[in-house]
Amino acid sequence: MKSLFKIAIVAGIMVSLSSCKDNLKPNYQYMPNMYESVAYETYSESDAFNSPTGLKGKEGQLPPIGSIKRGFVPYEIPNTTEGYNFSKSVIISPLDSTEVDMTKAAELYGIYCAICHGTEGNGKGKLVTQEKILGVPSYADRQISIGSIYHVQTYGLNSMGSYANLLNQKERWQVAAYVMELKSKL
Repeated sequence: MKSLFKIAIVAGIMVSLSSCKDNLKPNYQYMPNMYESVAYETYSESDAFNSPTGLKGKEGQLPPIGSIKRGFVPYEIPNTTEGYNFSKSVIISPLDSTEVDMTKAAELYGIYCAICHGTEGNGKGKLVTQEKILGVPSYADRQISIGSIYHVQTYGLNSMGSYANLLNQKERWQVAAYVMELKSKL
């Protein structure tokens, strides 16, 4: 009799659990706040972050002063004329020879630089030949080093803007190495 009672209880539990399942609706979530985070409006007041004055802080926090993003190496030469002149004395790339991929560097040069500077570095890019911009010198006519090329890519010079937002540091050093190779062929 007791075993029949136990079977009836187990069968009752099984029926009740299977009857709650609906294949058209998602099942119950264990700890739903782990799956669906609380949505905060950007820059709205929030109890999650307290300000130093003890008031409610804002949700969108600024990074701490002096912090840098992971993998970023600060470039210490300032964006001044003196900084540019100093960058000409940098003649060695921080990348070793195995890190410089000339195929990729040529590809990046073709995407970002050749439109103005030309595929050979002669200053006869498509925009120059169509007279959209003027005054792009040949690399052969310039006194440049790998450091000054990197400096100009980082900060820009004259009418050329910065490429720091388009090329990461390693890519800029690779393009600088490629430009020096082009200069040696002119």
